[in-house]
Amino acid sequence: CCAGTKETAFISAVTAAGLVHAVTRSCSAGNVTECSCDVTLRHGGSASEGWHWGGCSDDIHYGMAFSRKFLDAPFKNVTGKSGSGLVAMNLHNNEAGRQAVAKLMSVDCRCHGVSGSCAVKTCWKTMSSFEKIGRFLKDKYENSIQISDRLKKKLRRKEKSQRKIPIGKEDLLYVNKSPNYCVEDQKLGIPGTQGRECNRTSQGPEGCNLLCCGRGYNTHVVRHVERCECKFVWCCYVRCRRCETMTDVHTCK
Repeated sequence: CCAGTKETAFISAVTAAGLVHAVTRSCSAGNVTECSCDVTLRHGGSASEGWHWGGCSDDIHYGMAFSRKFLDAPFKNVTGKSGSGLVAMNLHNNEAGRQAVAKLMSVDCRCHGVSGSCAVKTCWKTMSSFEKIGRFLKDKYENSIQISDRLKKKLRRKEKSQRKIPIGKEDLLYVNKSPNYCVEDQKLGIPGTQGRECNRTSQGPEGCNLLCCGRGYNTHVVRHVERCECKFVWCCYVRCRRCETMTDVHTCK
């Protein structure tokens, strides 16, 4: 369903980023024999500024290489080369996900000194949480760039007036506009949102305003009956009350 859309671009980027993150984290934890911590930073730092590299820096280089080999190779093997426009776009989106992990690398430090002073610091590089990486890629998804479907090797923007603006390596690219996910389309496998339960007070994706696509929602009362206030009676059974609650349930029109 929906090949070449901004949604598939986001999925490609998140998959590539997730593979980098998982493999790199396993390397640092010592769970993979082919890699470990990033040894290129050893014995470095700035003694004059009172810090040095130490600990276990995440070896993102191995994670990036593994992700490229695992995810990019199938695209290249299909055509024998990476020349077609769709393949080039998919490879770009994969790389955009990996670049997000690299861009959000941070430096953590630990202080050493008498009575908690920070006379000397040991620092190491670490990946951001995948939640933060996901938020970064979600922003890229919201601002993804439509490219021309009439291309061979070079990726070009769809809008002719914007073609002089370079495409960044962290940008997400798509060819086809997304279908209307609000309305059911059995051919594309889109269930639509009619009848979906939603949260009336939420402004998030589960909120009725967004999920119902402006159609509004129905409210009905649901009665729940369950055992409650259970107590053990000697000897030997449990005595419970029968509690009844009424809740409002909202479903999209």
